[in-house]
Amino acid sequence: MDASRPGSDGSCYYSLLGIRRNASASDIRSAYRCLALKWHPDRWAKEPAAASGEAKRRFQRIQEAYSVLSDKGKRAMYDAGFYDPLDDDGDQDFSDFMQEMLAMMDGVKSEKPDTLEDLQRMLAEIVDGDSGSSGSGGHANGRRVPSDSSRRSRSGPIRW
Repeated sequence: MDASRPGSDGSCYYSLLGIRRNASASDIRSAYRCLALKWHPDRWAKEPAAASGEAKRRFQRIQEAYSVLSDKGKRAMYDAGFYDPLDDDGDQDFSDFMQEMLAMMDGVKSEKPDTLEDLQRMLAEIVDGDSGSSGSGGHANGRRVPSDSSRRSRSGPIRW
């Protein structure tokens, strides 16, 4: 299900509540309260049947949108396009799996980009590591390479 795909009645939950996709929990709650008061069926009970029926329908849609967007797991599923308001418990295992996956992905923190100092330090480590392998007293192919002074002082052939 596409996140912009409407709910069961043909409207996006965010537009239904009149909020942005990045709305906070308090923004969602505030929008819901305002609309719920406006469209509560008891408020429209004295109106003609058509008006009270419309109010009841809108109130139910507002409640549906709020129930999804106020629940972190359902909202993540809705935003990812996996929430189906018509599927109450039809595929609960898949829904649980997706909610768990989205929660895990939410918990993974993105790596901060390396700073210039970090890059300079890494370069220095690389250079120091390379110079140690071919310079005096370093290692070559996993073996210790004698320094130039120790090579000169030996009287016999160099053994590796």
